[in-house]
Amino acid sequence: MAKKSPPNRSADLQRRQWLKYAGTSVAAAGIAMGAARANAGAAQAAGNPGDVLDVVIVGGGLAGLTAARDLRYAGCESFLLLEARDRVGGRTLNYDIGGGYVSEVGGQWIGPGQTAVADLARELDVGTFPSYYTGKTVVLGGDGRMEIDLNGTFGTDEAVGAKLSKLSRDVPSGAPWKSPKLAELDKLSVGEWLATQDIPLEDRPSWNGSIALSGGVMPAKMGLLHFLSMINSADCDYAQLDSIRHSAQETRFVGGSQILSDKMARQLGDKVRLSSPVRRISDWDRDVVTLHTDQGVVRARKVIMAIHPALCNQVQFTPLLPEKRAALQRAWPAHSPARKTAMVYKRPFWRDKGLNGHVFQFNGPIIWAYDNSPPGGEIGVVNAFVKNALLPSDVQAAKRMLAELYAQAWGKDALSPVDYHDHDWGQADPWTITCVSAIPPGFWSAHGEALRPPCGNLIWSGTETANIWAGYMDGAVRSGHQGALQALNALRRA
Repeated sequence: MAKKSPPNRSADLQRRQWLKYAGTSVAAAGIAMGAARANAGAAQAAGNPGDVLDVVIVGGGLAGLTAARDLRYAGCESFLLLEARDRVGGRTLNYDIGGGYVSEVGGQWIGPGQTAVADLARELDVGTFPSYYTGKTVVLGGDGRMEIDLNGTFGTDEAVGAKLSKLSRDVPSGAPWKSPKLAELDKLSVGEWLATQDIPLEDRPSWNGSIALSGGVMPAKMGLLHFLSMINSADCDYAQLDSIRHSAQETRFVGGSQILSDKMARQLGDKVRLSSPVRRISDWDRDVVTLHTDQGVVRARKVIMAIHPALCNQVQFTPLLPEKRAALQRAWPAHSPARKTAMVYKRPFWRDKGLNGHVFQFNGPIIWAYDNSPPGGEIGVVNAFVKNALLPSDVQAAKRMLAELYAQAWGKDALSPVDYHDHDWGQADPWTITCVSAIPPGFWSAHGEALRPPCGNLIWSGTETANIWAGYMDGAVRSGHQGALQALNALRRA
C-alpha cells in the first residue's frame, strides 16, 4: 500500500492554488474523489494486474508529469504514469559535465509570457539566470570572419519581422486553422514568403538559423501559417519569439531544464514507472481502457496521452482510431530531429576579447553556436545546433572540426577543449523521433480540427496541443494542466 506523506503547509497551499486554477467544478470533483476513493487509490498506486486506475498517463516529459502532479493536488491518488525511456524529461535532457555543472542537450530556455513553466519552476524551487549575449557575435564564411554586435538578436531585419508580427494577429496560436486568412497563408512556406521580401544575401543565414531553431527545418519547409501561430504566442511580436534579449531564448534554469522533470518525478515516487513503453491500447471506446506495456497490462478509466502526435503511430490502437485523428498522426512530420553539441573549456576565454561566444556560419555545419556556460562563468561551455549532413558522424572527427571553426572565430585557445558532448536526437532512442514540429504548408487546413478532441477515453496532451506556446516547455506544462483538468471532469461526469 502506498504510504501517504504527512500534511504540510506548502503542499496544502499548492493544492489550493491548483484547485483555484481548475475551477470550482473540478474542485468539487477532486474533493469527492478524494473522499470516495482514497483507500482504493492507495491500493492501486502500483497498477497491479486486475486493478482499474482512474487515470493512466502515457509519457514522462513535462506534460505528463505536470498532469500527474495536478491529479495529486486535486485529491486523486488512483493514477500511474508510464514512461518508455529509463529516465524522465522527454525532450529535455541534461549532460553532466562534472564538478556540479550541466549543459542542456534538449529544450532549455524560457522567456516573456511563458508563465506556466516559470510558475512551475518557482513551485519546485528551481532558480533561473539570463542567457549570455554580451559582446560581439562572429559570422563565419569560408576562410573569413566578421564580428558584429547584434544586441541580443539573431540579426534578422526588423522591418521584415514587423510584417510577420502584423500577419500573426490573424492566426490564433491555439487554432491556426481558424484564421480568417487560412486559404491565403496556409498555401505558403516561410521560405516562399521571405523570397518576396528582397532580403540581402548577407542576412539570409540569420533567417535560416532563426527559422531552423524555432521550427526544426529551413524556411522552405516550414508552413507560414504555423510559423505565424508561433509568433502569435509571443504576443504577436516576432522579436519576442526569435531573439535572445526579451525573447523566448532569454532565460535558463539553474541546474538545467531536466531538473524540473526530475524534481516532479521524485515527488511522485512510485506513481512513475520507467522503461514501460506502451505497445497497444485496447478498448479505448469502453468504460475501462487496457494498456499493454513491456512490464505488463495496466487498466484505467481515463488515459492522458502526453506524447508527440507522430509517436502515437508506434502504438497499436484497438479498435482503430477515428480516421480524422489517425490521419493527423500519419501526416504529422515525424523526422526533424536536432543534433546539439557541447564544447567545454576551462574558462569562457572569448569573453576577454569582447565576444559573446555566439557564431553563425555561411554554408557550414554550424547553424548557431552560443555561450552556454554556468551562471558565474566558472567554466566555458559552447553549445551548438549543427547540420548533420555537414558534420562527421564520428564524434572525434566532429569535435576536431568544430574546435577548428571555433579557433577561426575566437583564436587558438579554442583548440584545447577539456570535454565534448554530441547528442543526435535522431539516434538517441526510438522515442524522440522529432524535437520540434516542422509543420508544412497545408497541414492545419487538412488536420487542425482533429488535434484536441478526445477519442473515447483517450485525452490528447503534450506540448503540441497547447493553446499558447505549443512546441515549447511552457506549452508542455500548459497541456499537462489541461489534460488533468479534462480527466478529472470526465471522471466526475462518469
